[in-house]
Amino acid sequence: MSKQSLFVFACITPKPEHFEEALSTVESIVDQTLAEAGCKQFSVYQALDHSRFHLFEEWVTQEALDSHYEQPYIKAIFAKYENWLSCPPEIMKMNAVG
Repeated sequence: MSKQSLFVFACITPKPEHFEEALSTVESIVDQTLAEAGCKQFSVYQALDHSRFHLFEEWVTQEALDSHYEQPYIKAIFAKYENWLSCPPEIMKMNAVG
């Protein structure tokens, strides 16, 4: 973990009827995302109540994250989010301190 890295925490809240499909779709892109040159970490966590899931990501730079967002498989997921999600994703971007 580098202090220079960009860390992203995202909370994704699908509509109940789309939860399993949304989660499995995001899980299916973990290996592709980890293979991107600028990705250091990409993990998916599910809330115990099955109402949302969270992403924990580490990128070498903002530019690497921007490049990730331009990948065809990410654009396809973002398009599906329009119907799947009950609210916009909550995204926090951070840098390590200390």
